[in-house]
Amino acid sequence: MSQNFKYLSFLERLFKNLFSSQIEEEQDIMKYLIVGLGNIGAEYDNTRHNVGFDVVDYLAEKYEAKFKQEQHADVAEFKSRGRTFVLIKPSTFMNLSGKAVRYWGQKKKILPENLLVVVDDLNLPYGKMRLRSKGNDGGHNGLKHINQVLNTSTYSRLRIGIGNDFSQGRQVDFVLGEWSGEEKEGLDKILQKASEAVIAFGTIGVSRAMTQYNK
Repeated sequence: MSQNFKYLSFLERLFKNLFSSQIEEEQDIMKYLIVGLGNIGAEYDNTRHNVGFDVVDYLAEKYEAKFKQEQHADVAEFKSRGRTFVLIKPSTFMNLSGKAVRYWGQKKKILPENLLVVVDDLNLPYGKMRLRSKGNDGGHNGLKHINQVLNTSTYSRLRIGIGNDFSQGRQVDFVLGEWSGEEKEGLDKILQKASEAVIAFGTIGVSRAMTQYNK
């Protein structure tokens, strides 16, 4: 009798473990890590290099999510259309962004295909967007460090064009410089479109989102 009871208890525990693991897998599938790249500090606010921060800030405000200072990043979460979006702004500075991406990807149990990095791009005209499921770093130090830490470049990224209207030798000043008055006027529309692309990434998948937003 005792042996039968132990056997039934074992089966019950086994069933519960299998069932709970299935639930966890389903939750992971519906969870997305959205990384906005930028540099922390007031001196970097409103600069072209921080447009990744601007996009996740826009999303947090739209969905009433509050950022909290956490390990390696400021973090906020919200739900939309049955998905959970985890927003992070790495506090490691741009050149060490990979530390925050790896830490929060592991902590939140994010599937690699559910990672999206939002980044500025000199090679795209101002306001142009390119969503890609993989790619090289394009000379961007944030992406370069993420590639090194994750040991792969096969993750999605949303590139936001900042243009290249600078004279020879002035690239750093341009990238770290504040938006011009004319650029600021169109920025809200760009952030709105980028935020829509992020939600599309999580709801209809990267391939369909690319077709819709890479125009």
